[in-house]
Amino acid sequence: MSPLILIAVFIVSTVAGYFVIRQVPSLLHTPLMSGMNALSGVTIVGVLTSTGLALLLHQTVWGQVLGVLAIVLATVNVVGGFGITHRMLRMFSRKRKS
Repeated sequence: MSPLILIAVFIVSTVAGYFVIRQVPSLLHTPLMSGMNALSGVTIVGVLTSTGLALLLHQTVWGQVLGVLAIVLATVNVVGGFGITHRMLRMFSRKRKS
């Protein structure tokens, strides 16, 4: 595939994602983030597979570097999502009387 087509797909998906998220009411942002957290877990599996393949086939260094960067960023997203979900659930838990 041409790099221009890949860049165009990235730009169109970024704009579409922005407009979809913009329409979500603020009450649904945290549950939506929990769902996105699961999707980031799937992204990590895909990135691990593609980066492992790039390392195995001795692809360009840029492919390997971008693969490792994608793994790190997706992992940060998953950990942050779990942290925010845990914080939200803690807000709704009942306080124990001492």
